[in-house]
Amino acid sequence: MKKILLSSLVLASVLMGEKIVIGATPVPHAEILEVAKASLQSQGYELEIKVFNDYVLPNKALADKDLDANFMQHEPYLREFNAMNGTRLEPVFGVHLEPMGAYSKSIKSLAELKDGDKIAIPNDPTNESRALDLLAKNGLIELDTKVKLRTPMDITKNPKNLKFVELEGATLPRALDEVSLAVINSNFALNANLNPKSDSIISEDGINNPYSNIVVVRADEVYGKKANALKNAILSDEVKKFINEKYKGAVIPSF
Repeated sequence: MKKILLSSLVLASVLMGEKIVIGATPVPHAEILEVAKASLQSQGYELEIKVFNDYVLPNKALADKDLDANFMQHEPYLREFNAMNGTRLEPVFGVHLEPMGAYSKSIKSLAELKDGDKIAIPNDPTNESRALDLLAKNGLIELDTKVKLRTPMDITKNPKNLKFVELEGATLPRALDEVSLAVINSNFALNANLNPKSDSIISEDGINNPYSNIVVVRADEVYGKKANALKNAILSDEVKKFINEKYKGAVIPSF
């Protein structure tokens, strides 16, 4: 009887397959991963998605081997994180672009901004610079282009004397009641029922954009079986169709 029970447990383990644990922010990352589950199962892997509401913890968890991979960031942010934390995390492949946009509850165009109005931007180095670049591209400010990662200290012209409020990315949608404008990453915007395509006053375009979101693993796992299985499952026609139909241009496939 014990032998039969043991054999049944072994068989069940084989049928379940090996587990891949991946960290992701809720929207759109976790939603996209749900679509890839069936393909991974056919490759012999069970996908466990752990949801995070920030960018720091998924990288720390990956470095500490609590995750096999994560999916919630673009490469410039990853490189900055590695440099600041001494981690060795590497991108495996790009999945989609989330155009960063500027939102408001009080104005409908940038021309309505008044002297001294407050603008909320992300406080992490990469996304802060990206947000300022978007505002500069749309004529609100001018920046010192010699600086790689720009902050409000690198603004060289600010005709409307705009005040910049630096906040954690996930809190930016909640700041819309307190500021005239907030520049928000699309995953946090979508999670707050804001559509980057229809609700933003201005947003990035996808032309030559370096901010595609990537699946990341530890450096020694870039060519591993789990990374390859994730690539096969996510870079599929089924996932591309889901992104296009679900987000209708608010999220753009990078493959």
